[in-house]
Amino acid sequence: MPTRNTPWPDGTPCWIDYGAADMQAAKEFYGGLFGWDWTADSPEYGGYVNALKDGHQVAGFGPLTNPADSPAWTTYFATSDAAATCGRIREAGGTVVVEPMQVGPIGTMVIALDPQGNGFGLWQAGTHTGYELHNEPGSLAWNEAAVDDPAAAQAFYTAVFGFRFDELDGMGGYATFTTGERALGGLGGVTPGAPRGWSTCFAVAVTDEAVAAVEAAGGTVTMPAEDTEFGRFAVVQDPWGAAFSVMQ
Repeated sequence: MPTRNTPWPDGTPCWIDYGAADMQAAKEFYGGLFGWDWTADSPEYGGYVNALKDGHQVAGFGPLTNPADSPAWTTYFATSDAAATCGRIREAGGTVVVEPMQVGPIGTMVIALDPQGNGFGLWQAGTHTGYELHNEPGSLAWNEAAVDDPAAAQAFYTAVFGFRFDELDGMGGYATFTTGERALGGLGGVTPGAPRGWSTCFAVAVTDEAVAAVEAAGGTVTMPAEDTEFGRFAVVQDPWGAAFSVMQ
């Protein structure tokens, strides 16, 4: 079981969280889909809670801070110096929406936009080091971005995080990114049925069963399940329109 309880290396997608219009309903939907338990409500942190899989934290949930926003998943990248990373974001043409914000002893968060308007976060770990379980059913499997101009996006994220991009043969320009030897995520052009910007893919035991569970709980399928060289994959939306994908 791949687990980790120490800070992730800089540039690694290290956390995901969900902004909910209806916290209780969202917890019921995702908890039922992925078999998650929950930490206790935390009024001191605006009601933010962690989803737990087999006792390991795998994702965060909080009420939408702006009721006009749509529910969505956010990808956070690890940084050991949030302020310095914000400087590189600005220098590369991005926008810092939420300046480095200390969240008690657990860490420092940032929300930013790349030059094409795609949102992402930064997380400088304190006592909260990010997700503790990955590549297991009910946990994060992959993060990727679908953008209008992949070459420009590659230049931006390389300037900010020092990524190296490696294009995959036969994938229409889709490339993985890394700061070492292990691929950390992917980036490519916009694909019909898939969400724009950064998206979250969860590992599941059986993709078709997960898709059926999404539909039974009021969600929708935007890209039907198909077999790929990496696994059986589908893109779905929850009942509030937030997109995510599942892979067996």
